[in-house]
Amino acid sequence: MMILPIYIYGHPVLRKVALDIDAANYPKLKELIDNMFETMYHADGVGLAAPQVGLTDRIFVVDLAPLANEEHPEFKNFKKVFINAHITERSGETELVEEGCLSIPGIHEKVPREGEVTIAYLDEDLQPKEEHYSGFMARVIQHEYDHLDGILFTDRISPLRKRMVKSKLAAMEKGKVACDYKIRTAR
Repeated sequence: MMILPIYIYGHPVLRKVALDIDAANYPKLKELIDNMFETMYHADGVGLAAPQVGLTDRIFVVDLAPLANEEHPEFKNFKKVFINAHITERSGETELVEEGCLSIPGIHEKVPREGEVTIAYLDEDLQPKEEHYSGFMARVIQHEYDHLDGILFTDRISPLRKRMVKSKLAAMEKGKVACDYKIRTAR
């Protein structure tokens, strides 16, 4: 397995809309998925989308096991691959919860998201699925899904908070960023 560089805020690939792939004829799909998980674990993340590793493919991976505890034992076995993912419904109360992102290191902000989501996708065995999630699982899925549409969590924060993080984001765009994982900047 290989650890891939994570593309940082300001890189144009993060703003592209990812495209569905022909998963049955995608060379090295399993290798890509394995590398995405390895990259995510190395950076201490719980989700990673293909645009974050420089690809415009509609794929993301999630593993909530590191967050499993007595309060959330269901996270222990929540390791999934979402290929050609499309959210078909968002519902429930909008909740404001702090998020971070491997592509925007050092910034954590409260992001409004719906509490429930239904998503259609292919799993790693290319089996079609449509599943409904709520709570934190729905939040993580929406965060990673946004990457597939060229949306970053900082796009969803309040105007006041956007102004407060503007200089940090501008520094990232100029390649001024410190991480303890492999990155690729726009510069």
